Amino acid sequence: RLTAFELHHDGIPVTVACDGAIGSLCAQGRIDKFICGADRVLVADGCAVINKVGTHTVALAAKQYGVPFYVAAPLSTFDFQHHQGDVEIEERDPREVTTIGGRRLVPPGVPVLNPAFDITPPQLVDALITERGVIHPPFTPNLRRFLS
Repeated sequence: RLTAFELHHDGIPVTVACDGAIGSLCAQGRIDKFICGADRVLVADGCAVINKVGTHTVALAAKQYGVPFYVAAPLSTFDFQHHQGDVEIEERDPREVTTIGGRRLVPPGVPVLNPAFDITPPQLVDALITERGVIHPPFTPNLRRFLS
């Protein structure tokens, strides 16, 4: 949604769709491209993208249906030192998925997985869009040339 705000602010046409509908919308040909942001880009892992949970699933649907998947990320989010194994993914409060309006929807004692972020492999990304230009795969060598 933050990316939608930025695109709209810059006069770029944008539509927001809920994550759960992405596969169907792609299959129907109703989506022509995806642009998401990034909390961090792991250069040491080929430019894997850490972003809000659901990004990886959206990228998989995009790949399945041939829809371009772009990541808009300022160069300040590019991490040249850490690998995926170094990154601890925050788990959000289980009550976000077990209750609505104080009413419990899930039986007590049922484990809940509620990560705040996921990691999208670079093979699912068609281009990285930065404030200095667009980087295409293979990302790591092209990024190094781009920055030199």
